[in-house]
Amino acid sequence: MQKISIFWFRRDLRLEDNTGLYYALQQEENILPIFIFDTNILDKLSNRKDARVEFILDQLKSLSKELEEKGSSLLIKIGKPIEVYEELLGQYKIQSVYTNRDYEPYAKERDQAVEKLLKEKGADFYTFKDQMIFEPGEVLNGSGEFYKVFTPYSRVWKEKFQNQKIELLSYFHWKNLFQTSTFEVPSLDDLGFESTEIKIPSKSWEEDLISKYNQTRDFPAQKGTSRLGIHLRFGTISIKKLALETAPLNDTFLNELIWREFYMTILAFCPEVVDKAFKPAYDRIPWRNNEEDFKAWCEGKTGYPIVDAGMRELNATGYMHNRVRMIVASFLTKHLLIDWRWGETYFAEKLLDFELASNNGGWQWAAGTGTDAQPYFRVFNPESQTEKFDKELKYIKKWVPELGTKDYPKPIVDHKFARQRAIDTYKQALD
Repeated sequence: MQKISIFWFRRDLRLEDNTGLYYALQQEENILPIFIFDTNILDKLSNRKDARVEFILDQLKSLSKELEEKGSSLLIKIGKPIEVYEELLGQYKIQSVYTNRDYEPYAKERDQAVEKLLKEKGADFYTFKDQMIFEPGEVLNGSGEFYKVFTPYSRVWKEKFQNQKIELLSYFHWKNLFQTSTFEVPSLDDLGFESTEIKIPSKSWEEDLISKYNQTRDFPAQKGTSRLGIHLRFGTISIKKLALETAPLNDTFLNELIWREFYMTILAFCPEVVDKAFKPAYDRIPWRNNEEDFKAWCEGKTGYPIVDAGMRELNATGYMHNRVRMIVASFLTKHLLIDWRWGETYFAEKLLDFELASNNGGWQWAAGTGTDAQPYFRVFNPESQTEKFDKELKYIKKWVPELGTKDYPKPIVDHKFARQRAIDTYKQALD
């Protein structure tokens, strides 16, 4: 059998500034790049027209072409990772596997199982930091504990960012790639999925947009956000490159990148937040969980135009403006008293940029159940939010064209009543 080492692509679908790939090529010879469509994940996707799967496949096609130009190819497998590695161990004499770290609970379990299998067969398993600037455990307080509040976390994060010399990796030893004829790239049909009409945002960023980010980011009718979420989620851009190039332009934008790492850190240290409130007392809240109300929310038929616009945008495009995400999340959890986990799950199914830590953190923030969350008695008023951020109704009219006609539904709940009900319900549960 041929002696090889493997680089395993996961949430890092690029060659540029790819940490694990860099060190694999530096330390080993005959590096075979692989990607596994993990059926443990794919089988849980209920929508067979999932634009994220199509996006991943398109990125893999591009990666494969880049590797072919270097005399190699990308081996793409479909299956459970542990079974794929058992198969590969029967085909090659694997010396070592290099990959970039993932901090989600399932990913950590998966990697532990793969590492155990490889070590039993005499192969090494090396992991590297790539999807974060500072990974869990690197930004700690004076007592050596992880931060549970964003502001001091961000302060220390920025100090480290300014004081450490963070550089992009270059001079990759491409000659150490495994030289092979081209491997076949599977089709969407092979994966059991279908093509969609959803458009993927560009992975490039505009300096002018970033420099004005703090002025424009809250207005959903404007092109004021980067739309880079899906590219950060799947690593088609380097977080280091993005941070280094944008930090001098806008501190508010940098804060958004830091929030991403803050929530990743919370998830890494507190994996129980996946299905429990960060503040355990909040799991006592008696959610109403009215299914008709939830359906109206999902379909954008609540009678609250800013909420309905956001949900319709999400359903049509896989995207929702961040300000509107906060409004619709507050509405579901406070106005309708529906469990934040219902909303989080719906977003996870629909969002192109779904990322577990940020989605969970955002929903728990809105519901008041999370770390550094808004207080439970703060209930967004959809009308005042509209007045502040979509005064001319440009965003709303784009997604709710029937507004003002008999076809538009009446509000499913009165704001004043719902606000007081939410405050009373939370207070009784927490007392």
